[in-house]
Amino acid sequence: MKITLRNLRFGIELEGGGITRACAAQAVCKIVGGRVTDDNQVIANDGRVWKVVYDASLATWSPEYRCEVVSPILVYDDIPLLQEVIRSLRVAGLRVSPCCGIHIHVDATLFDGRQLATLAKLVYHQEPLIYPALGISEVRAARYTKPTDPAFIKRLLQRRPHTKDALNTLWYGQQETSPCHYHASRYRGVNFHAIWDKGTVEYRFFEATTHAGKVKAYIQFVLAVSAKAFNANAATCRQRTYNPASAKYDFRVFLIGALKMNGDEFKTARKHLLELMPGDAAFKNPNQRPGKKSDQKNKVTTESGAETLQPQC
Repeated sequence: MKITLRNLRFGIELEGGGITRACAAQAVCKIVGGRVTDDNQVIANDGRVWKVVYDASLATWSPEYRCEVVSPILVYDDIPLLQEVIRSLRVAGLRVSPCCGIHIHVDATLFDGRQLATLAKLVYHQEPLIYPALGISEVRAARYTKPTDPAFIKRLLQRRPHTKDALNTLWYGQQETSPCHYHASRYRGVNFHAIWDKGTVEYRFFEATTHAGKVKAYIQFVLAVSAKAFNANAATCRQRTYNPASAKYDFRVFLIGALKMNGDEFKTARKHLLELMPGDAAFKNPNQRPGKKSDQKNKVTTESGAETLQPQC
């Protein structure tokens, strides 16, 4: 069975502050309808529940102004609705700071151990591009969004799991039938601990934003990565090298070639995902761009002395 990113369910957690949780819940309710409960849950018109909860890690603000907006289970066609919720939160005054993140959960129900191992190897291979493309700070990468553990990848290569139970032993280093919610292994860019905690794969790569277009790009990216891993027969686990001269081109090739994020549907996603990368999106070697070599030649000859170009009498 093959799937596309449109077949996968997801949820999102958006951290921010500057407004009370009651105010954030009202902002959500303006878009999804329904009613707000005393504990700041929004029971939407369609019966789904949006939550606004306290997050102790958001030290930028005093406790009453710390918000984490948790969506219900969403599908691909819900992305425009989610974008309207984010815009409503921004208008209401929700702000983000460097301590805030976005976590996207992808439903792991369809995946077996082999497909999840492929996902781990796929991400590990591309991490030298993913981290600079998403602007992950050194502080976040060192604490809340750590790269994939090479020891985990080594265990995957040795054992090649086919079931989630087999993957469990490789992720934790031992069998963990009931791992605690705050297990230390959860603080990875791709968090497999969430498989046994919530039934999802959690992507923790993203710095928080109230830019609805960027959030859409992040969701499309993780769904595309997940679908690629589900459909792939195998993936290399050798990390690629990062070359700033060709980084934008290399990541664009990954988005279009491997993840199939081509065409108008993903135009803005490519824009946001590539904007931090150095280099030229269309040429691996920027000097290959038409006119580049001639421009460079003219610059050299001009600087070397224009008198050499004058006619001799």
